[in-house]
Amino acid sequence: MKFGRFLTGLGVLIVVGVAGAFVYAWKPEIAPIKPPERASFDQALIEHGAKLAAVGNCTACHTNPGGKSFAGGLTIPTPFGTIHSSNITPDAETGIGTWSEAAFQRAMRDGVGRKGEHLYPAFPYDHFTNVSDDDNRALYAFLMTRQPVKATPPPNELPFPLNVRLVLAGWKMLFFRDGAYQPDASQSEEWNRGAYLVDGLGHCGACHTPRNTLGAEKASLHLAGGEAEGWSAFALDGSSPAPVVWDEEGLYTYLRQGWHPDHGVANGPMSEVTGNLGLLPDSDIRAMATYIASIVGEPSAERRAKSEQLLQEIKSGPITSAIGNDQSALGGKGAAIYQAACAACHENGRPQPFGGLDLRLSSTVHAPDAQNAINMVLYGLPAASGRTSAIMPGFADVLTNDQLNDLLGYLRQHFTDQAPWGDVVQRAADTRTGKYHVSVRPSDGIERGPSNIGAEDQ
Repeated sequence: MKFGRFLTGLGVLIVVGVAGAFVYAWKPEIAPIKPPERASFDQALIEHGAKLAAVGNCTACHTNPGGKSFAGGLTIPTPFGTIHSSNITPDAETGIGTWSEAAFQRAMRDGVGRKGEHLYPAFPYDHFTNVSDDDNRALYAFLMTRQPVKATPPPNELPFPLNVRLVLAGWKMLFFRDGAYQPDASQSEEWNRGAYLVDGLGHCGACHTPRNTLGAEKASLHLAGGEAEGWSAFALDGSSPAPVVWDEEGLYTYLRQGWHPDHGVANGPMSEVTGNLGLLPDSDIRAMATYIASIVGEPSAERRAKSEQLLQEIKSGPITSAIGNDQSALGGKGAAIYQAACAACHENGRPQPFGGLDLRLSSTVHAPDAQNAINMVLYGLPAASGRTSAIMPGFADVLTNDQLNDLLGYLRQHFTDQAPWGDVVQRAADTRTGKYHVSVRPSDGIERGPSNIGAEDQ
């Protein structure tokens, strides 16, 4: 009898639990509206929204290379399957033309679509939840005044049960905390502005923070380095591999112009980020630099001294005398490739951003893994279309994986004091076959996939 009562009670608890989970997960539909006229939005609000969309890098994810702006369809590989970005133009049938401002606010704040569907966190609402209602209003005005594009993205390719959106409610319960940014009273107004931009619309942590097995950012390792589009997103805290320490002024210069003489030119996904930040006023860039510099922290006396010593050595000129005389197996092969393919640009003394960076300054060569170095050598830095830009040729069709290993081993040995990378050959093979889905962009940020580099300019 008691066992029967236990089973009955357990059954009731299960039913109540399932019902409660469903109630928690279910979100109501917000009624569609007629797409608003452009004249219904204030021009100043639209222009403010344009700057905010640039901070959010919205065009990067919601525009397929070669496609219409904000029309979606970009393939986003994830460890859990493939997601295709949505159309956020004001098309009534395939975009967000029938979304009210309330529906847009809910998507940004809670990660829920107009029809009540939970959105996949590839759309970084865990950051966008920080955005204020006023800024969301401006973003809405900007997006609803773009050119409507009729375009339906391909369906997502996710396994069961991840293709059931109600499952996302469980992910949110574990990892998502909604709510607008609350200023830290102990910090300056500039610092708080920077935190709002970096951790909110800028969603820098989406790339620069490591994730757990369920795809959520590890809060305890905020900005400690992550992965994005086949690239290693370097740590923005004290563990940065940069041989010259980052400070507020250096960060400001890099974010403002997309390059820094002591750190080089933005590449990979970061190219588009720095390009979009060009729309922001200096005060916002300064605020972001102030906040990130506080995350970097004050370097140790030893590291600062080492950084200053390196800069003094760089001023003395390139290290050509130390290169080419190494007759060891590594030095012989790697040095020969370096002299033939790299030295002419990286030792000619031409200043940044058009000259090759002295590799003693390279975060890529000093990085804990070889992925960015492999990407750089294979795919280079393509030229921007229609304007002068930094450029580096790619050597994917010239170097074998073994030769690439020789070259990177030589660079690591002669330009850093770090241990050699041990997995270059396999990583290079996987990179060539598309395992890491490497995105390739010139300094203007417009993506060129490894298979179509230069196609736009032919």
